[in-house]
Amino acid sequence: MNEILVTRSSMPDMEEYIDEIRDLWDTHWLTNMGKKHRQLQSELKEYLSVENIELLTNGHMALELTLQAMNLTGEVITTPFTFASTTHAIVRNGLTPVFCDIDTDSYTIDVGMLESLITDRTSAIVPVHVYGNICNVEEIERIARKYGLKVIYDAAHTFGETYKGQGIGSFGDASCFSFHATKTFNTIEGGAVCFRDKELGNRIYDLKNFGIHGPEVVEGVGANAKMNEFQAAMGICNLRHIDEEIAKRGKVIEHYRKRLGMVEGIKINPVQENVKPNYAYFPVVFDEKVFGFSRNEIADRLAEHGIFSRKYFYPLTNTFACFNGKFDVDKTPMALHIAKRVLTLPLYADLPLEEVDRICNIILEKIR
Repeated sequence: MNEILVTRSSMPDMEEYIDEIRDLWDTHWLTNMGKKHRQLQSELKEYLSVENIELLTNGHMALELTLQAMNLTGEVITTPFTFASTTHAIVRNGLTPVFCDIDTDSYTIDVGMLESLITDRTSAIVPVHVYGNICNVEEIERIARKYGLKVIYDAAHTFGETYKGQGIGSFGDASCFSFHATKTFNTIEGGAVCFRDKELGNRIYDLKNFGIHGPEVVEGVGANAKMNEFQAAMGICNLRHIDEEIAKRGKVIEHYRKRLGMVEGIKINPVQENVKPNYAYFPVVFDEKVFGFSRNEIADRLAEHGIFSRKYFYPLTNTFACFNGKFDVDKTPMALHIAKRVLTLPLYADLPLEEVDRICNIILEKIR
């Protein structure tokens, strides 16, 4: 019996990747914004339909350095229903995260609560697009303009998506993507930030490259967050196949929905209107009282059959041990409710539909 992991990295044929990196042995240019880096940057700008883009070594540095480049102070409103990176990027910039609860259907930030959390110390909002579900970008923009706040989207889950025909990376003051190996599109590791203000882009570039402006000129204190040529080459290859990969993932999700969509006690995300999806994840929320089994029991049952799901996102970032006693989780009750019940099921482009059936049969076997 083959193990099924919660995800599997999309990769081109080995020969295609070898062909893409072959000329690196001629140039010996392996990093420092070389030919591959510049090519991927250009291709992603077009694919994502954004005005400007900077590539970085990973999605976390994209977010952390973008926050730093904005010179923010005080408080930043965000969500605890996210990966550790989002909250850590805020805290590592000396900012105080203020946690907003989540919407009951999309699991993105609850825009109805946002204004109640704004104080004279608030400088920005960091909303998170979750599982490919996008935030209420119109309402977030309205609130941000009303109070003069910056908006930096954590768009790690929404590569290639559009809303009303507009690339998702074009919303807010900046949108940060992760190209980690587990994402719909990957550069092995990697990330990017999309933005409109070129001056912001200049500051991000400085921060990712030590503030260096020439062989003998260093104008600022920066870090090292450059995407190398091997990462960029993987991205160039994967971008050639991304639409096909997304279509394959869509067929997997369609089959999951067919098998689980009408089962009492199982909640599946509704399809969002006006969104071209990327089928990044398939989250399922189990109501133990109705379904008869808890999320943890289902995860354990799947694991017994060599099938590995993920409690994603659990625990909430405002309950992490490193923040012990700093935040009140009772202020985000919906996020806590979902975190205790959600399970993302295996999903990748080449997951056979018969394996999806096997996964669903195991989930449903004791309720028939």
